[in-house]
Amino acid sequence: MIKKVLKGLTLALLSVLLVLPILSGSANAATNESNSSSQASSSSSSAITTGQEDSLAKIKQKGEIVLGTSPDYPPYEFMAKGKVVGMDVEIAKKIAKDMGVKLVIKKMSFDSLLVALQTGKVDMVISGVNPTAKRAKSVDFSKSYYKAGQYILVNKADKGVYKDMTSFSGKTLGAQTGSLPYNIAKKQAKNAKVKGMEQVSDLVIALKTHKVDGVVLDQPTAEAYAKNDSSIVAKDGKFKLGSSETSDVVALAKGSTSLRTQVNKSIDSIKSQNLVEKKYLKTAGSYMKVNTANTSMWHYWKYFATGVEYTIGVSAVSVVAGFILGILLAFMRLSKLRILKWLGTAYVEFVRGTPLMVQILFVYFGLGVIVNIPALLSGIIAVSLNSGAYVCEVIRGGIISIDKGQKEAARSLGMNAHDTMYSVVLPQAIRNIWPALGNEFVSLIKETSIVSIIGVSDMIYQLKIVQADTYRGVIPIFITMVLYFILTFTISRILRHYEIKMNKKVDTLV
Repeated sequence: MIKKVLKGLTLALLSVLLVLPILSGSANAATNESNSSSQASSSSSSAITTGQEDSLAKIKQKGEIVLGTSPDYPPYEFMAKGKVVGMDVEIAKKIAKDMGVKLVIKKMSFDSLLVALQTGKVDMVISGVNPTAKRAKSVDFSKSYYKAGQYILVNKADKGVYKDMTSFSGKTLGAQTGSLPYNIAKKQAKNAKVKGMEQVSDLVIALKTHKVDGVVLDQPTAEAYAKNDSSIVAKDGKFKLGSSETSDVVALAKGSTSLRTQVNKSIDSIKSQNLVEKKYLKTAGSYMKVNTANTSMWHYWKYFATGVEYTIGVSAVSVVAGFILGILLAFMRLSKLRILKWLGTAYVEFVRGTPLMVQILFVYFGLGVIVNIPALLSGIIAVSLNSGAYVCEVIRGGIISIDKGQKEAARSLGMNAHDTMYSVVLPQAIRNIWPALGNEFVSLIKETSIVSIIGVSDMIYQLKIVQADTYRGVIPIFITMVLYFILTFTISRILRHYEIKMNKKVDTLV
């Protein structure tokens, strides 16, 4: 029984290695298909910029420009009808059209955007970015395409209590981590406690559940949320703002002079025709009206189904790869060769001593500087490497637990070291550690939720989209929680089934 399981896992790993390139490729294709605009018309100026700086030439050569954005900030960018829409997306389309290239959109958390830009994952970032002096040290900025103040969202019942930022003395203000509103609230609302969160949708939920007393947002975003949710209102924060703190710009990689020049030309055209006010904001508004027309969770079943699909895919591949890696590491740690033992121990200690989230970010952004690894594949690699370290210790403990007399008896029967380990020790070890191993596999399913930070469309990622799309917080969370329970409970039952079969076989032999 144990031998069959081991052989099955080995075959599964080989299948995974063959299918993985196809899986990552199809995921990229699907992402590009769903998040890309139609092919832009040819630009009247097709000449390629010459000289040392060739950022624009490279984009024209590959025929596409990759936009990084965090689609939870209406009316700038948000999800509607299964795609990223909003004022910033319309601006990106205009830039791509003027270049004569296709627009490809990559979705990720706001605090990952500039890192993605610096590591070459995206060509530009348009996501309500303000040109602060600190950011200017690592990226370049275009001209301003829009100016807006900073407002504060409050619950409707408290609209008479909170007038502006001075009313929040001793209270809690929420703002998106890494954003200008967060920094402004920290500096100017000195007597208020400022709480940062990654997603704007989470901040709105925190406001409605009284976890925070107000949420600092750009004026258009605050007004958009208030317009679509009668339980909250937008108030002018009356912050003291400089020119850079009211300007929204396009962020570009440092030193991309030719690309910035081209982007500025598009922005000049947008401003001369007043396209933001006349067209782009109205387009965003029309999508937001659609969003509030049907907020039933049944309407979003495809989002949850996609999340389940990606979660199962990442978990399945990571379980198999992590199990095989764990066996290899366990043998390294038990090896008599000092170098192998040292390498195995160093790997396990390092991986177990660093957070999985940091490992995922390193694989995606860190290794991405050398090799352009897709988000899905990066998530699978990081989770597999992390799982292998924990599985290693479980397996090593199981092998050590086998009585030495078992090995001695096998050797006395003429079995060599390899056969003794494969036919005697390992089968017993697997049976002994099966519950612990199963617990690791179940935990892995839940841990894969972290891959959403780099834009993998797992259940947590889809949860955020549904929250931002429907302005509803608790129900999407509850549905996601139930779906995770169904997955983990099913896996637990399957593992328990095999555990019973193994125990019955042992009892029969005895």
